Amino acid sequence: MSTNKPIPRPGSAPKVGAPARPPQRPSGAPKPPSAQRPASAAPRPKAPPSLVKPAPKAKARRARLLISKIDPWSVLKMAFLLSVALGIITVVATIVLWSVLDAMGLFDKVNQFINEIQGQEAGTPFDLLSFASLGQVASFSTIVAVVNVVLLTTLSVLSAWLYNISSTLVGGIGVTLTDD
Repeated sequence: MSTNKPIPRPGSAPKVGAPARPPQRPSGAPKPPSAQRPASAAPRPKAPPSLVKPAPKAKARRARLLISKIDPWSVLKMAFLLSVALGIITVVATIVLWSVLDAMGLFDKVNQFINEIQGQEAGTPFDLLSFASLGQVASFSTIVAVVNVVLLTTLSVLSAWLYNISSTLVGGIGVTLTDD
């Protein structure tokens, strides 16, 4: 019992509502130009049609906003955090700079120069490291960093408070935001 029906492969069953087989051309009809490829070229797989169309490109939106008030508490927190970071950078940079200058032998050269100017009559030779040792320089830079933290935080909060007072009189700063 031989039939000419093709045997369906698993997973190739037609979907509900879809045609079982694509319509076939009559045997004498010419092939469309896309089907007339050389035998050596592999057929390109067709991309599935896009079900979702891209949204049309909209014009850039613009919004004009007014900064009418700045919260002093948020300014205090942010200014404190940034000034502490700046203080740490100051201390580390001071220590690194002192170490580089010491490695270059600058302190010894300054000592020799001052001792040459001073002469033999002065008695005790001058020693710059007794005034500017690493511990003393680090301590001084830490004190400067702590004072900067207090001053920068205080000035930032004071600036926010003054801005709030002046914005009630003038209206604030206008800002225009755009969509790209």
